[in-house]
Amino acid sequence: MQPRLDFYKAAPEALNAVRQLENYVQASGLERRFIHLIKLRASQINGCAYCVDMHVKESRHDGLAEQWINLMSVWRESGVYDSKERALLGWVEAVTNVSQTGAPDEEFEALKAHFTDEEIMKITVAIGTINTWNRLAVGFRTPHPIDQPASAA
Repeated sequence: MQPRLDFYKAAPEALNAVRQLENYVQASGLERRFIHLIKLRASQINGCAYCVDMHVKESRHDGLAEQWINLMSVWRESGVYDSKERALLGWVEAVTNVSQTGAPDEEFEALKAHFTDEEIMKITVAIGTINTWNRLAVGFRTPHPIDQPASAA
């Protein structure tokens, strides 16, 4: 896969606007596990290898369990996620796939059972932000870094 362009250089002001959204998300007060959940699940849905690689590594760095990270793409079939995380995962999928889902009432009501209106707004901005990053990375074919394989001792 060949990169189409370097979006960091192509339009610095546009990238700065996306970074400002990212800075807002990071400082929003949302729990770190929820931010990781949002970023990783949306990136999986969008097929963004660059972002999946990044957010798996960040989740591990922040101490989230391997099973919690590894089963996210099949969360509906896993008992790893609590009811709050499940409501959030449903909303991430609904908003990320909004042209197909229309953001159904049942997904919103499930979210509303666990989060305040303010938190729902912050969550939805976080979903929109990672979707923007995904569209940049996928659209411009940004390759993920290749880790050095562990050497056998």
